[in-house]
Amino acid sequence: MTESDLINKDGKPRESKSFKKYIIAFWAIFSTIVLAVFLLFIGISNGIFGFMPSFEELENPKNSLATEIYSADKVLLGKFYYQNRSFVKYEDLSPDMVHALVATEDVRFYDHSGIDLIGLFRVAKGLITANKNAGGGSTLSQQLAKNLFPRERFKNKLDMVFRKFREWVIAVKLERSYTKEEILTMYLNKYDFLNLAVGVKSAARVYFNTTPDSLSIEQSAMLVGMAKNSSYYNPLRRPELTRDRRNTVLSQMVKYDFLDQQVSDSLKQLPLSIDYQKVDHKRGIATYFREYLRTSLTAKKPVKSRYPSWQKQRYIEDSLEWQNNPFYGWCHKNKKTDGEFYNIYSDGLKIYTTIDSRMQKYAEQAVKEHLGLDLQSAFNNEKKYHKNPPFSDDLSDEQVKDNLFRSMKRSERYRVLKDKDLSLDSIKKIFATPTKIRIFTWKGERDTILSPNDSMLYYKGFLRAGFMSMVPQTGEVRAYVGGPNYKHFMYDMVNNGKRQVGSIIKPFLYTVAMQEGLTPCDKVPNIPQTFDLGNGTTWTSRNSTSKRTGEMVTLKWGLANSVNNISGWVLKQFKPQAIVNMAKKMGVISRIDPVPSIFLGTSEITVREMVGAYSTFPNKGVYIKPRFISRIEDSKGTEVAHSIPQKHEVMSAKTAYLMTNLLEGVVKQGTGGRLGWKYNLHNPIGGKTGTTQNHSDGWFMGVTPNLVSGVWVGAEDRAIHFEGIRLGQGANMALPIWALYMQKVYADKSLNMFQGDFEKPKGFNIDLDCNTPSTNTRKKGLIENEEEDFF
Repeated sequence: MTESDLINKDGKPRESKSFKKYIIAFWAIFSTIVLAVFLLFIGISNGIFGFMPSFEELENPKNSLATEIYSADKVLLGKFYYQNRSFVKYEDLSPDMVHALVATEDVRFYDHSGIDLIGLFRVAKGLITANKNAGGGSTLSQQLAKNLFPRERFKNKLDMVFRKFREWVIAVKLERSYTKEEILTMYLNKYDFLNLAVGVKSAARVYFNTTPDSLSIEQSAMLVGMAKNSSYYNPLRRPELTRDRRNTVLSQMVKYDFLDQQVSDSLKQLPLSIDYQKVDHKRGIATYFREYLRTSLTAKKPVKSRYPSWQKQRYIEDSLEWQNNPFYGWCHKNKKTDGEFYNIYSDGLKIYTTIDSRMQKYAEQAVKEHLGLDLQSAFNNEKKYHKNPPFSDDLSDEQVKDNLFRSMKRSERYRVLKDKDLSLDSIKKIFATPTKIRIFTWKGERDTILSPNDSMLYYKGFLRAGFMSMVPQTGEVRAYVGGPNYKHFMYDMVNNGKRQVGSIIKPFLYTVAMQEGLTPCDKVPNIPQTFDLGNGTTWTSRNSTSKRTGEMVTLKWGLANSVNNISGWVLKQFKPQAIVNMAKKMGVISRIDPVPSIFLGTSEITVREMVGAYSTFPNKGVYIKPRFISRIEDSKGTEVAHSIPQKHEVMSAKTAYLMTNLLEGVVKQGTGGRLGWKYNLHNPIGGKTGTTQNHSDGWFMGVTPNLVSGVWVGAEDRAIHFEGIRLGQGANMALPIWALYMQKVYADKSLNMFQGDFEKPKGFNIDLDCNTPSTNTRKKGLIENEEEDFF
C-alpha cells in the first residue's frame, strides 16, 4: 500500500473500512448501554424490577410515631409506642447537629440531587486501589430512602445491585418531593439510635435528658457518630469506641469549616457525659395515671357476654363510661381521614392532660414520705410479734393458708402454668421453689432469693395508697397516684380499686339534712337509734366511745366526731334511699345498698368517685365529672378531640356552703384536728376522716376552696391491718399524705394556690357559730387518741 492510498483527493487522511466498523460498533454498543440503563431505570422507577413506592407513599411515608402525653404545664409525662419515635421540626434542631451530620455523612448534601457522582467516583477509585479509607458513596437522601423503605434480604448479588439502583431512584424522587431541610429532618427523625431511642428527639432525651434544640456540639457529634452503626457505637456498651467516633465527627466538622480547631481539641478531651434515661412505661412520673389513660383510650365497647357473673356491676359501670365519657374507648369511636381508627401506639398523637407535673410530683413524694418513712415501719413493728405476719392474729393458721392459696390461683404465674397443663401439685412445687428475684423496698430495689409463695407474702405486707387531687370548679385532675410503686404494685387504687369508705360517706347523709332545712348548729339527742329491718329483726347504731352519750349535741359536733348515733338520728328523718340518691347525683356509680347501716360506709367506692363527689361542695352545689384530658392533637398538630366539662346542679349554693362549714368543723373541732396542731395548716380547710371495721381502710377527704383531694390507705387484703385505733384510724393512715401534699403545694409559689375562705352565697344569713371550742389550738398530748367511726 502506497502513501497515496491513505490520502483522499482533498488531502485528508483516508479512513479504512475496518476503522469505520469499529467506530460504528463502539457507538452502537455505547448507545445500547445508555438505552439499557435508561430502560433499566425506567423499569425500576415504574416498579417492574421490584417494589417502588408510589407518589403518595413518598409524599406521606408511613412511620410508627409514639403518642406523647403532656401535663397541663407542658411537661412530657410519657409515651405510648410500638417504636419510641417522635417527630421534630427542622427549626427545632440544634445547628450543631445539622453541621455534624452534613460534615460526616454527606458534605455535598446541598449541591447534589440525590446521587453524589463525585462520591461514587471516589468509591470506585477506592475499590480499584483497595483503599479502605475512601469512604462511602451513599448520600443522606439515599440513606433516607433505605430507612424509609428497608431492603429485604437479597437473594444474590444481582438482586443487591437492583436494590441499590432502586435506592438511587427513590433518592432522586425524594429530592424532587422535599426540600433539603425536610430530607435532613426526616433522616434524623427516622434513624434508630438504639435503647428505644428512635429518632433524634428520643435520642436526645434518652442519652442526654434534653431536647434536640439544646444539644451541645459534642452531644450532637456523638449522636451523628452513632449513625454509622449504632449497634457498634453504643455509648452504654462501648463508651470508648463511641467517644473515638464522636471525636472523628468533630474532626470532620473542623475539616469542612463548621468548627474551629481549638474548640474541637478542647471538646475531644471531654467524656461522653451520658445522662441515660431508661425508657420504661413502669418508670417516671405519673405511671398509674398514664396506664389509666392507655386502658381508657383503647377500651372496647362493653359486651355483656364477656363479663363473668361476678362482674355484673363492672359491666354496668363500663357501659356508663362508654356512653357518657367521650374519651373512654376514644380509639374505637373515632376515625382518621383515611377511614382507619386511631392507634395511640403509632399515630403520633399528642395528648394534653389536666395533670400538673409539679403537683403530681408533690403527691408522689407525699405518698412515699408517709408510707415509706413512717407508716410502714410502724406497721412492721406491730406485726413482727404476730404468729403469721403480716396477717392479723384474728386469723387462724388455716385461714391464712387458704388466703395464700387463693392468692396463688389469682396470680399471672399460676395462669401461665395452668395453660401449660401442669398439675396442681406441680404448680405448688414451683411456687415453693426459691429463685433469684429483685424485690421492692422503700430504700430501693434489692436482689434476693425467695420462692413465689414467700414473694407473695412479702408483698402482702406493704401498705398501699390511692390519691387524687382535683380542681372543683373545672373538674381538672391535677394529681393521680394509684399506689406506692407502679413496677411492683400495678393495681390502681384510684380508679380500679374499690374499698369500703367508712364514715367519709356521712356527708351524703348530712347533705340531705341541710337540703331539707336543718343547719349545722341544730341539736339532736346523742342516743342509740334502732331500725326495723322489716324481717322481724332490728339494727341499732353504736358509737366507738361513750363521749357525750345522752346529751343534746349539734349536727356539726356529730359529724366532726363521726358519731354514729347522730348519723342514725339523721337517717331516720330521711330514709336510706334518699342518701343513695344524693350519692348518685354527686357522681358515685358504685353500688350502694339502701340499708340503715349505710352511714357506716360498708359500700365499696373508688377514690376517683369520692373526690368527684366532694368537689360538689366548694363548687357551690354543682357536680362536675373529673377530667383527665384537655385535648388531643394528631401528628400534624391538628386538634382532633377536646374535653367539655360534664356538670349538673345537685344542690343549692346555700346547702353546699352549709356542708363546707360542717366539713370545716371536722378539721377545727374533730378527727381532722392534727392538720392544725401537727402540720400547721390553718387556712380554711374542710375534711372528713374514715376508718372501716378492724381498721382495714383509712380515708381522708380534704376540701379547700379550689382544690379537693382524697386519700385511701390500706393493705391488699382486709385481713392485714393495724390492730388498734390509734395507728389504724384514717386520721393517722391517710390524713398525713393529704397534709404533706398540701404543704408542698402551698410552698410552691409558682402554683399561686388560693388560701382564702369558702365563698358565702349572696343573702346567706344563717348563724354558724355553735359556740364549740376549736381543737386546732389543742396540744398534741390532749388529742393523741383521736376517735373515728367504725363498725
